[in-house]
Amino acid sequence: MTRTFKGLLWGSCVALAAGCAIGKSESFTFTADLPPNFAYYAVAKYAPAQGETCTVTLDDNPYLGFNRKWRTEYRPEHKIPVYRTVKGCRLAIYRVELDIYATYGEDYGDFSRDSAVIVVREQLEEHQKRTFDAAGESAINGQCQWSFRTIGPDRYITKLLECKKVDAQGMVTKGRPVGAYTLDQLPGKTVKLNIKLADEEKPSIGDTWVKVPGGWKRCMGKSFEDQYAFCFGNYKDFSTFRMPDGKQCSIYPGCTE
Repeated sequence: MTRTFKGLLWGSCVALAAGCAIGKSESFTFTADLPPNFAYYAVAKYAPAQGETCTVTLDDNPYLGFNRKWRTEYRPEHKIPVYRTVKGCRLAIYRVELDIYATYGEDYGDFSRDSAVIVVREQLEEHQKRTFDAAGESAINGQCQWSFRTIGPDRYITKLLECKKVDAQGMVTKGRPVGAYTLDQLPGKTVKLNIKLADEEKPSIGDTWVKVPGGWKRCMGKSFEDQYAFCFGNYKDFSTFRMPDGKQCSIYPGCTE
């Protein structure tokens, strides 16, 4: 399906002398400070800049991807254009979508992801937009946490990643990490995604694990074939499980009691 972007997305520009950004091609630096075994993939999205009457479609490739091959060619820092020209149409960035990937094992499928986002607008209320320090850097802070469960008759551990934003007081809040900026804030500046990893993991499904000294024990349920295996008040019968590398364990995450 072809999707069309029209130049009036940003509104109309009364006169170039009044501050239209047509013709600019500045970039900003995006970088990330992530925990070990983490990476990001970014997609910068563009639409016709203010005052443009041209159109582009998805077939014109108006978006830019960064770290597409995040497993093998990852780089934490990239220059992202604020304005670019596609087929003679001047485009302005309006969004950067960030997929945060984290691996927990050696197999190709031993990973999970969550997301963050940068929103860019022509104008924002002062309380909505992020600020920059004297060095020209602005931080988007977040915290990710692993949750774990078992799958299959051998009860292999699989993990899910959940990332939340961290407010100015350092508190983890609802919603994914997000930062909002105006177009004129970004040229020549640096936006940094700071992600910390929670100290403890948690079960992804309630009443399936029991907290014990040193970790968590998996309730047996009806049998190993019982995929959910809720405890249902039975906190004495536990099962073994297997770590992603195949090792059989009785307590998570330390494996042995």
